[in-house]
Amino acid sequence: MGELISKNELSLLFPENPQQVVLDLHEKKDRAEKEGKPIFVYFNDKEMLHYYLYRDTNLNELANRSMRTIVEYEKELRMMIRQLLEYSGEINLDLDIVEGSLFKSMGERHMRRYQRWVAEESPHVKKRGQYSVATLNRKTVIWKSFFMFLHRSGYIEKPIHEGLLAATVRTDDRPNRDLGPGEVIQLLDYFDERRQYIVFSIIHVLVATGMRNEELCKLKLSDVKYDSILGNYYLKVTGKGNKVREIPLKPKVMDSIILYREARFIPEKFPNTSDEPLFLTSTGRAFSPDGLAHYLQRVFKNVELPFVHARQTRITAHVFRHSFAIISYLNKVDIFAIMKALGHENINTTMIYLQRIMDREQHAIHKWDDGTLGRYI
Repeated sequence: MGELISKNELSLLFPENPQQVVLDLHEKKDRAEKEGKPIFVYFNDKEMLHYYLYRDTNLNELANRSMRTIVEYEKELRMMIRQLLEYSGEINLDLDIVEGSLFKSMGERHMRRYQRWVAEESPHVKKRGQYSVATLNRKTVIWKSFFMFLHRSGYIEKPIHEGLLAATVRTDDRPNRDLGPGEVIQLLDYFDERRQYIVFSIIHVLVATGMRNEELCKLKLSDVKYDSILGNYYLKVTGKGNKVREIPLKPKVMDSIILYREARFIPEKFPNTSDEPLFLTSTGRAFSPDGLAHYLQRVFKNVELPFVHARQTRITAHVFRHSFAIISYLNKVDIFAIMKALGHENINTTMIYLQRIMDREQHAIHKWDDGTLGRYI
């Protein structure tokens, strides 16, 4: 951004070949270092954005950001830049442009005003209501990470990320995604009886594996493995941070995978070398995470089960991940084993999934003796 980027350039903000862009940026860094200058002296705003998003941070390729994370950060930072430019008057940015750079022109007050505007007065809020606390927290984490990088790299002088307020997510702020075994059985029976085997199989696999939406979408035929020692099938799943874990498949869950492929009129063989998606759409392609989310949303709109319409939150693929955790807990599975099965790195994340069921289960009323209130208890 030698000059402030125009609105028309926003769609071209992110390159088609990020790897080549990063190689070119490394050459600029090397040149500055050789000349004894600050290493980002030849960078502009757009190049700093590219370097932040696409650079490798670990020699182990699997430990770098996943493409899904990069796309999420691209989307959020593009929106931030567009809003700062388009709504600068409404946000009251009062910017004095420094070196033709938007980022170098901003201070803590601008970050604070922008964050508050997003939370209280942005077009999304006026049209659709306030963002959830979890969404505001995610946005804030991305903004803070980016501007902290700019400051630590020396590209901007002041730690303007300190102007951002914390958007702490309390337990009460989190949507209730709990779905117990009884409700899952109702859903499976509902779709089985109507021979809707595509959605039946997806639900069955999600709830019996605890996989994330994007993990299911990325599965290939070659990810179905047979364990000759234990005598069962398992899935080789690539999760967040490209970390791989193995998920055993109960025989009936394996049957549902085969049923899904039969319903799509495709072979149920699982060659070790095939890159074909395990779960194909009706057009013969892999589901995208958004595509699977929209598919489930359409399906559940027409489900004639009272508890589905009584819910305050939509049933999504992530809900069945919570179901896996809850059903495991109700079956006396150790919490650390649940954490490992879900691919969580922190036990606190797993506890979020189980907090409501644990609170209800451990309520004081359950300690009352049956005779405490005579025949009234």
